[in-house]
Amino acid sequence: MSIVKRVVGRIAHRGWAYLREAAALSPGSTGGYRFRHLGDGACVSFPLGAIFGEAWIEIGDHTLIGERVSISAGMGPGVDLGPDSIVRIGRACSIGRGSHIVGHQSIDIGDDVFTGPYVYITDQNHVYDDPETPIGRQWPRNNPVSIGAGSWLGTGAIILPGTRIGRQSVVAAGAVVRGEFPDHSVIAGVPAKIVRRHSPERGWHSPLLPVPPAEPVALPDPRTAPELPGVPATGTGPA
Repeated sequence: MSIVKRVVGRIAHRGWAYLREAAALSPGSTGGYRFRHLGDGACVSFPLGAIFGEAWIEIGDHTLIGERVSISAGMGPGVDLGPDSIVRIGRACSIGRGSHIVGHQSIDIGDDVFTGPYVYITDQNHVYDDPETPIGRQWPRNNPVSIGAGSWLGTGAIILPGTRIGRQSVVAAGAVVRGEFPDHSVIAGVPAKIVRRHSPERGWHSPLLPVPPAEPVALPDPRTAPELPGVPATGTGPA
């Protein structure tokens, strides 16, 4: 490689690094975006994904939004969505690059939630009630989504409308999740189901394994019990 190419390459890489840092969105530099809340220390990385409806989007303190993450509220820009926020991302979260968070009614992501790249979360889906009308022309249906604090979502996981995931839960890579799941669950598969649970008594365990029986309690044999003063060993009492 010629000296010129090396110099140009070095300048290009340094320039790109500077551009990424300068163009990232933070509370002190919003780049024209007007989020309802962008917490202290929060950062939306550059290059940005599609972002609109930011007046109905909240991002908590010290949360990192990765590169090319799309976050939207509503069907498109310039629509009044009412007084309440729609997409709420808690504090100290990390949203992996290329992920999509698409809200229309309510998406709640708790504190300390981490995701891998290319995760898709939405509270809206198309319906197929009318078998004669093209599905894309039928009005979609909303159902709120919530993801409990401390949870981890693996690469490529899809969270569908109506899903409620409890605290400290794991969603496996590639899982397609719909339904309600309690705290401390490991969720995997298509469609997703619980493959492990945690309880104080058993720790992490498969929900399909039966509960082990309690240890039998050994009772003393009255025939071999020590004789007490004034009491016959057989316990039959005086004749």
